[in-house]
Amino acid sequence: MQFAIRSTNYQNQSMLNICDAELLGKKIIEGELTMHISEGYYGERFVEKDEAESLLKTSSIINMAGKETISLSLKLGIGSEKAVKTVSDVPFLIIFNM
Repeated sequence: MQFAIRSTNYQNQSMLNICDAELLGKKIIEGELTMHISEGYYGERFVEKDEAESLLKTSSIINMAGKETISLSLKLGIGSEKAVKTVSDVPFLIIFNM
């Protein structure tokens, strides 16, 4: 399984945008809501599961999308199922570790 990631520094915090690789470039539509899983936001490069785990563990701010990404995060104890929001069967989760 590959993950698409973009890693940046935001206000002196490490920020990770990560999603399931197959979601990159897709539009998620539910009712009047349209979300674009853009390459500009998530697609700096692709990583394998081991590197994704390491990035999830060390990032302060994490924006996640996709079933595999959210599942990996929850398995690592990062985030809560209660905080996961789903749009058109695609789960999303945002984490702030300050």
